[in-house]
Amino acid sequence: MTLAMVTDFAPMETIPHPTTADIGVRGVVHSLIAESKSNSHRPQRRRDERIPYPHLLQAVPVAMDGTVLTEESMTVVGKHLSERGLDFYCQEPIPYRRMMIRLEGPEGQHVWMLIDLTWCRFNRHGWYDNGGRFLQVVDGPPGN
Repeated sequence: MTLAMVTDFAPMETIPHPTTADIGVRGVVHSLIAESKSNSHRPQRRRDERIPYPHLLQAVPVAMDGTVLTEESMTVVGKHLSERGLDFYCQEPIPYRRMMIRLEGPEGQHVWMLIDLTWCRFNRHGWYDNGGRFLQVVDGPPGN
């Protein structure tokens, strides 16, 4: 694909007829939307339905002895939510098996869940995909 230098922009309302560039943009976006829809309707191997959950989430590691490591709290990006678990993106690998995750609910309410991380993958965009199963609802880390 060759990109050309664009030096001046005309407001869309002043363009009387679609240009070749407009048609090209629409074609690419249409293809992306069609691909996204076809990917979302693929049969799932999982037992539970997953829904998109694109929220910033607070995550607090829990050591193997149960110590809550509040000083290592981090922000992760939610990906999917199901009745049994969650998957999310993180910029660094997580060296802990258990995390407390703050999930956002309606009207600004939140709930803390203890999650057992069962998988992690490095993705092509330089982030880590992580996922696991919910173990229980918890009160949250000390001081929260």
